[in-house]
Amino acid sequence: MYVQRLELVDFRSYESVAVDLSAGTSVLVGPNGVGKTNLLEALGYVATLDSHRVATDAPLVRAGAAAAVIRCLIVHDGRELLVELEIVPGKANRARLGRSPVRRARDVLGALRMVLFAPEDLELVRGDPAERRRYLDDLLVARQPRYAGVRADYDRVVKQRNALLRTAYLARKTGGTRGGDLSTLDVWDTHLARHGAELLAGRLELVNALGPFVAKAYDAVAAGKGAAGIAYRSGVEVGAGDRATLEEALLEALADGRSSEVDRGVTLTGPHRDDLTLTLGTLPAKGYASHGESWSYALALRLAAYDLLRADGIEPVLALDDVFAELDAGRRERLAELVGGAKQLLVTCAVPEDVPASLRGARFEVSEGTVRRAD
Repeated sequence: MYVQRLELVDFRSYESVAVDLSAGTSVLVGPNGVGKTNLLEALGYVATLDSHRVATDAPLVRAGAAAAVIRCLIVHDGRELLVELEIVPGKANRARLGRSPVRRARDVLGALRMVLFAPEDLELVRGDPAERRRYLDDLLVARQPRYAGVRADYDRVVKQRNALLRTAYLARKTGGTRGGDLSTLDVWDTHLARHGAELLAGRLELVNALGPFVAKAYDAVAAGKGAAGIAYRSGVEVGAGDRATLEEALLEALADGRSSEVDRGVTLTGPHRDDLTLTLGTLPAKGYASHGESWSYALALRLAAYDLLRADGIEPVLALDDVFAELDAGRRERLAELVGGAKQLLVTCAVPEDVPASLRGARFEVSEGTVRRAD
């Protein structure tokens, strides 16, 4: 799989731009702030319907424009597929596959598989659990796009259940009775347990498959200096991980924690509260890993995702956003050796000399609002 052409209209800093790419390595060169990352962000949005940099869509639309458009021509097994996305802040995005409208934007998921490593990924190691949950869920959807629906259904249930709990909480806090009816909470518990068990089972299966790839990738990046391990940490007893058992465990945990949830007005049980534990040797990576170790771990998580998708028979696009500038010479060379065989590798840098010679393929010069092939 590779991206043959990317077109942007009113996306971030670009009023209109088109970039023709090819398989192999492409290096995007330009000073900081000219829009190199915006190009990778647009491709990442096609792959995940989300930005790795911001939580909402509004910043993706160029100032003064009402909407942004991304067009991405993908080649897979010799066949071309055009994906078009229109991003309208505050409204549902519209999408087309092969010039035909789709009912929901998430129906385009799976058309482009992509693994993107960016400086923000340091938060996978040092940041909050939400960063690691997002990493798992994005990879889960990349492997099996149907999980986008599972994820959306679960998020909807949590939102509705929180609204019910919050309304009751506020009613009691103000001394009133209106809005304090929790009679439908059992119904939402059932929905949460069903969708939550599906999501939780997928995550557990993913972590089991991913673990050996993380250990191998960290060993390669860090040159054998430390052993990396991952484990899923849940607020419920996961047991064997089958869906029926997980659903029962979630229902039991919801019943046990109801008084606390009612007192606080928020859902405290479910996959949205879980975490991915990262360890180096016997110690947790968060709080103990050095800056260099944290970078190596974040890289290992992305490389493991890439290798797992390839093991599944999926050849994803691999993108490295301003990565080499943060690495010492040894790590640069080791990383170059690990990614050099990618079907399509996209690299951004401010200084061409930061990129190892073995990865200097097609070169594009990026300036304010323009992208020009230089070779």
